[in-house]
Amino acid sequence: MITINATDLEKSLDYVELADNLAKAFLYPPDQPSRHHHTIHIPDRENGTLLLMPAWRQGKYMGVKIVTIFPSNAFDEPPLPSVVGQYILMDANSGIPLALINGTELTLRRTAATSALAARYFACQNARKLLMVGSGALARHLVRAHLAVRPIESIIVWSRNSANASQFVSEILSETGIQVSVTEDLKDACKWAQIISCATLSEDPLVRGRWLNPGTHLDLVGAFKPEMRETDAEAIARSCLYVDTMSGALAEAGDIIQALQTGVISKNNIIGELSEVISGKISGRKNETDITCFKSVGASLEDLAAATLAFKKYT
Repeated sequence: MITINATDLEKSLDYVELADNLAKAFLYPPDQPSRHHHTIHIPDRENGTLLLMPAWRQGKYMGVKIVTIFPSNAFDEPPLPSVVGQYILMDANSGIPLALINGTELTLRRTAATSALAARYFACQNARKLLMVGSGALARHLVRAHLAVRPIESIIVWSRNSANASQFVSEILSETGIQVSVTEDLKDACKWAQIISCATLSEDPLVRGRWLNPGTHLDLVGAFKPEMRETDAEAIARSCLYVDTMSGALAEAGDIIQALQTGVISKNNIIGELSEVISGKISGRKNETDITCFKSVGASLEDLAAATLAFKKYT
């Protein structure tokens, strides 16, 4: 069994190529049972989460991702990663382990590439203004992935952690030379943006529906529990709403679940899954004035696709 670390993944998992592979995985999904989702109680701190995400493609590869999510880690001194994971890739014919892969980097890259894939269908072709809500590790990958698929010319970052945001802006500026800045005014930033990508662990609405201009694309990634949300119900109700998987969204996407519970939307508001758009069964963005929303909670098919691609490149 080989080991594939974060540096190896950085070299092998280009966002555009990974998005192309993810498109194939959504079209022809492997077997993927519901993820195991366990709460870990911690004295005097916010609870942690243990996720187990298996998937297999008959006669080829199978794998399982083990992820821990401990939000309080970000406030330690020095701060620790809030999300840590490992992925075990195996031969689906024999069950023999093939690779131990850095699950944290794998998750960051496949999540960002999925958002980039969705943006191909839902963001305006000429979208040039990106607002990144959040400044953690995933936010960095989301910005890079969106840059890979849209002609972004300027970026604004909003975060509750101002030190993180400033460091983030410096990194993006040095990498790309693109105009990038930090803001404390989320309302004005939302009105300015053409793409709004959110990657936070918020339980309270951040982005308000009344702030969204026609043509905006919302990319919601952070909230992965029913009690979490990054938008208010109005933002969801105003949007042409798409999800990565219907089962995942209805079980875990707090932005959608809470809007359903209050009666602001019904299940009929969810136009469909990303796979249906890729296949042409349903359409993505229909015009330049629609507000679109893609809610991603993650699927094990994404991990298996990314792990398989990395393994083939590494070997």
